[in-house]
Amino acid sequence: MTGISVIKGKKLSDKQVVRSFIAIEVPPEVKSNISELQARMRSGKYKYVKWVSPESIHITLKFLGNITHEKVAEIEKVMRDASLGLSAFSIEIGGLGTFPNVNRPRVFWLGIGGDVGKLVDLQQGIDNSLVTLGFQKEKRAFSPHITLARVRDTATSYEQHDFGELISKTHFEVKSKVKIDSIRLMRSQLLPTGAVYSLLAEVKFNKD
Repeated sequence: MTGISVIKGKKLSDKQVVRSFIAIEVPPEVKSNISELQARMRSGKYKYVKWVSPESIHITLKFLGNITHEKVAEIEKVMRDASLGLSAFSIEIGGLGTFPNVNRPRVFWLGIGGDVGKLVDLQQGIDNSLVTLGFQKEKRAFSPHITLARVRDTATSYEQHDFGELISKTHFEVKSKVKIDSIRLMRSQLLPTGAVYSLLAEVKFNKD
């Protein structure tokens, strides 16, 4: 499993370039449920499946790629403007699915329900505003989900189908309500020991 640590308040030097993304944090109890689910499903038989470490789970709103120190303040302003007047809202996490389909799964995910409209509006507001900073707009429509595993490109059609059958037979009845009251700009540093996440900026919703 990938080792993850979150370092808060880590500042960049003026010329430093880092890999980054905008996301919503997932609470520890949800990560614990995901860890239990993955433990039930993991098997040496599925060596062609790459599981996402529960510690690294988050809801990605926008992957930014490499940014410089100068961009951090500009991105934070976009995040603040996109969340202006927004109050805390709740989403519901539960339900298993795959992309593109269960017969040929490439991505295995946990679904998101509840007040998804506000989440979509927030993501679109961020995505549209970031165009002015030189970031490309997403080509695909935003589909809120939490990635649990990815099937490697080397997997055969039989292996994909076999993993799809496992997903179909797996029951995950846990439904977790998650309060969303902030968004984060995160640094992602890829190390041989795993990914290290650093909090670059956080914007809290301030509407009463």
